[in-house]
Amino acid sequence: MSELKSIIEALIFASPEPVTMKALMKLLESEPKEEIESAIAALKQDYERPGGLQLVEVAGGYQIVTKQEFHEWVRRLFHERTTQKLSVAALETLAVIAYRQPVTSPEIADVRGVNTAGVLGTLVDRKLIKIVGRKAVVGRPFMYGTTREFLERFGLNDITDLPKVEDMSELLGFDLPAGVAEPAPQTALPFDALGGDETEPIH
Repeated sequence: MSELKSIIEALIFASPEPVTMKALMKLLESEPKEEIESAIAALKQDYERPGGLQLVEVAGGYQIVTKQEFHEWVRRLFHERTTQKLSVAALETLAVIAYRQPVTSPEIADVRGVNTAGVLGTLVDRKLIKIVGRKAVVGRPFMYGTTREFLERFGLNDITDLPKVEDMSELLGFDLPAGVAEPAPQTALPFDALGGDETEPIH
């Protein structure tokens, strides 16, 4: 068990993205699922000790990350990556999509009160959102939804883990537009079944 736990720890630590149970079972094919689950449970307990790291479940997998109380120090380390920061407009747009997905550009603009075309392009480039289909209305506009990358970046295991809008506003440091969490009227949910990383819409 001790060796298995160490192997799993090394795999999770070395992976640039969350390691799923399915991936662990494939890599450790000679080990029973129960043993892997026991090793993960023991590893979780190890990471409850004082220190700078923690083992978390995020985006359907496991990841070793820095503890929240040390984020400011880590932020200093990566301070030079200012170009990676999202603008207030981008964060507002991302919040609207996260809470109301699948949602079209005009629907996002209705909530935010401004044109969102440029911001949507930025969010797609950052792989935080993706096109998930077209709405069955005149013009068949694209519908947008969040991605696995979004879950990873914001430390969510599933889209249903989103905090209340008020709490999200407090975390971001500014008030989100009124109506962010009001569900958009949906006529279809044509998610791409082959994509594999789409999140389910909130009803």
